[in-house]
Amino acid sequence: MIAIVGRPNVGKSTLLNALVGAHVSITSSKPQTTRNRVLGVATRADAQFVFVDTPGLQHRHRNLLTRRMNAGVGAAIQGVDAVLMVADAQGWRDEDDAVLRLLPRAAAAAEPSAPSAAPGAAPPAEDGRSAPPSRVVLALSKTDLLREKSALLPFIAQASARYPFAAIVPVSAARAWQLDDLFGVLRGLLPIGMPLFDADDITDRSVRFLAAELVREQAFRLLGDELPYGLAVAIESWDESPGRAVIAAQIVVERESQRGIVVGAGGAKLREIGSKARTAIERLLEKKVFLQTHVRVAAGWSDDPRALDRLGVESPRS
Repeated sequence: MIAIVGRPNVGKSTLLNALVGAHVSITSSKPQTTRNRVLGVATRADAQFVFVDTPGLQHRHRNLLTRRMNAGVGAAIQGVDAVLMVADAQGWRDEDDAVLRLLPRAAAAAEPSAPSAAPGAAPPAEDGRSAPPSRVVLALSKTDLLREKSALLPFIAQASARYPFAAIVPVSAARAWQLDDLFGVLRGLLPIGMPLFDADDITDRSVRFLAAELVREQAFRLLGDELPYGLAVAIESWDESPGRAVIAAQIVVERESQRGIVVGAGGAKLREIGSKARTAIERLLEKKVFLQTHVRVAAGWSDDPRALDRLGVESPRS
C-alpha cells in the first residue's frame, strides 16, 4: 500500500487515475476536491500497487471538515508500506514543507544528500554504515507544463536537501511520461505478499460513492472558486436494472445564497452539472442513466459531525 500525499492542487488525484488507468478519484482545479481516502488498485504482471489517495493538506479553512481531512492525511501515512509525495514541478512552496513535516521521521534522521542514480539508494550514516532506507518517493508532477526540462535540475537539488527521498521521479500524468519508471521505484519499496485485491479491481469504493463524487466533481468544475468549500453531494435513491439506472442526488450547500449559485438562472447551472455528471456516471456504469439533482441548504454542515457522517466525510478513526 502506498499513500499519495501533497499540498492541494499538485495533481495527486490526476496521477492516481493515470497510474490505475481509470477515473477512480475526482479532479478539479479547486482545493479540497479530494475529501475521503480513496484506494486505487493497479495490478501489473510483477506486483499489485494499492494507492491511497489523500486530501491535500489544508490550512485556509479551519472547520471540522478540514480538521478531519488533515487528520486523515497523517493517519494514511502511518498505515502504508511506502509514501508517494507529489510536488508541482513548477516550484517548491511553503505548503510542501508542511507536508514534509508529516513524513516518517526515521528516514529523515539521516543526513540528506542528492538521490543516487540507483532508485532506493539511501545516504550513508555518519559511521559509514547504510542509513535506514527511506520509504518516501517524490514525484514531480505536471512536467509537461515546463518550457525547459533543465528547470528540473535545481528543483531536484532543492528537494534532495530537504528530505532523504528514496528517489525523485519527474512525471507527467497527462502524457503518461515516466509512469513505468515510477512503478519500478515503488515496487522496490513494497513487501512480498499475497495480492489484497482481485486482478480486475480498481478501487475499494462502491459505485454509489463514485457516482456522488462524479456529481461533486462537475459542481466543483462549473461553479465559482469559493462555493466548493461549502458544497457536498449525497445519493438519495438508487434504482438499477440491467439496462439502466435511476439515481437521485442531493447537492448540499451551507447558505441560501449558495443555492441560487448552484441552480443558476432558470435552473441552467444545475442542469449543466446534472448533464455532465450523468455522462460520467454512464461511463462508470456502462448503461443508460437517469439522474435527478436538487439542492438543499444545511447551515453549518461542514462543522457538524453528524452531518459530515451522513455526507460520507470520514473521520480518520472510522
